[in-house]
Amino acid sequence: MKRIIKTPDAPAPIGPYNQAVQFGNMLFISGQIALDPPSGELIMDSIQAESEQVMKNLKTILAEADMDFTHVVKTSIFLKDMNQFAEVNAVYGAYFDPETAPARETVEVGNLPKFVNVEISMIAMK
Repeated sequence: MKRIIKTPDAPAPIGPYNQAVQFGNMLFISGQIALDPPSGELIMDSIQAESEQVMKNLKTILAEADMDFTHVVKTSIFLKDMNQFAEVNAVYGAYFDPETAPARETVEVGNLPKFVNVEISMIAMK
């Protein structure tokens, strides 16, 4: 059965979608950007700060579904500029054990919502 995951501790959707959908033991998290939930402001002081906020938002959604980063099996990273890959990867990598890290792709795109520099989506499984 499909269950919608919603938490006020992560950014509200800015379109016709949900933060995440759980189906059985699988969790599909919509792409997250660096919106700060309490203020609604974008955190874009640096690519590191932006990436950190994205990961915090993902962590909050995982927690709402009683999961954490050890449950993540697949991620998709979308970058506005592939030259920022190393900085984003360093922040992202701090959340995973390299031995059990999920599958992943990283793609450079023309633009992202609200003209941010990075967006990350995840699939997790219990």
